[in-house]
Amino acid sequence: MQSSNIIYHQATVTRKRRNKLNNHRSIVLWFTGLSGSGKSTLAHALEEKLFQKGCRTYVLDGDNVRHGLNFNLDFSKAGRTENIRRISEVSKLMLESGLIVMTAFISPITKDRNTARKLISGDDFIEIYCKASLETCETRDVKGLYKLARAGEIKNYTGIDSSYEPPENPELIIDTDNQSLGESVSTILSFLELNGVIN
Repeated sequence: MQSSNIIYHQATVTRKRRNKLNNHRSIVLWFTGLSGSGKSTLAHALEEKLFQKGCRTYVLDGDNVRHGLNFNLDFSKAGRTENIRRISEVSKLMLESGLIVMTAFISPITKDRNTARKLISGDDFIEIYCKASLETCETRDVKGLYKLARAGEIKNYTGIDSSYEPPENPELIIDTDNQSLGESVSTILSFLELNGVIN
């Protein structure tokens, strides 16, 4: 339960001032898709290109976050929802700090992604659907998790015994089945330039 004795403190160093200093707009790029669809690979490749352009960035990766902030959450529906809620709040803080934030999470539930969009707000939330068939994702299964899920050794695995709800109206669809990594990064960079995020 939230305390009634807390007051939001207004900072003098604002997001607008940070964006001006950084010479780019802060934004949240929310990568979603099945495990193996290329979310983390794409987010980190994009970050490298943005970093080379002098942008201030950070990638929040699903596995990495579960080692720390969300180590105590399971993969039940409630656990996944809380995982995305926490990431949404962290992303919002990073957005206010002036960063281009890239989140690479399966985030399989439409309602949870919509909650994140509402919290972060319209123009600051760019949903990027990394679209790849389950067959393709299974061929990229470097961790062997799909194989374990099919053998029944892992429960609630997205795409096997837990559903993935594809975005209905994402800002971008990256067809990682057919686009190369370089093409995918270029598509996102062009989008960011066209929408005034970067110069």
